[in-house]
Amino acid sequence: MSTDAPTPADDREDPLRFYLDKASPEVWDAMTGLRKAVAAYAEDAELDAELVELISLRISQINGCAYCLDIHTRLAEKAGLSRQRMALLPAWEEAGDVYTPQERAALRLAETATRLPETEEQQVAQMMAHGDLTDRQYAAVQWIAVTMNATNRISILSHHPVKKRG
Repeated sequence: MSTDAPTPADDREDPLRFYLDKASPEVWDAMTGLRKAVAAYAEDAELDAELVELISLRISQINGCAYCLDIHTRLAEKAGLSRQRMALLPAWEEAGDVYTPQERAALRLAETATRLPETEEQQVAQMMAHGDLTDRQYAAVQWIAVTMNATNRISILSHHPVKKRG
């Protein structure tokens, strides 16, 4: 999530607009610090920027966070992610070789962290991920999922508007 979100004073007449991040900037700053630490950890674990953005996009799709989808689509483009790979992301399991085994493992793990299915399904996803991800990559994917889910919820609860572009 970026800092270009409107301030609470921008929409005082709209009772649905309450910018949680702006209302408690000290907590938002702590969340920003966590996101930066997770990004550094992911880079150190050798997760490339395309994969990080695939994970962020997929989680935002599942959660229905338009604001985060808008931001992470632009970040994914900057990272070099193709339109095809972004368009097929909701159906990544059916997309065959469009996604690498590592990407499929990371997406499965991130989806599991987002949906929190029954224990057996979680365990299957976790076991499968260990075959294509190192321990550090596995942890990085989990941390990306945790922070992206939290960021999605902040944006959704704040009703952050999406600005029409081009």
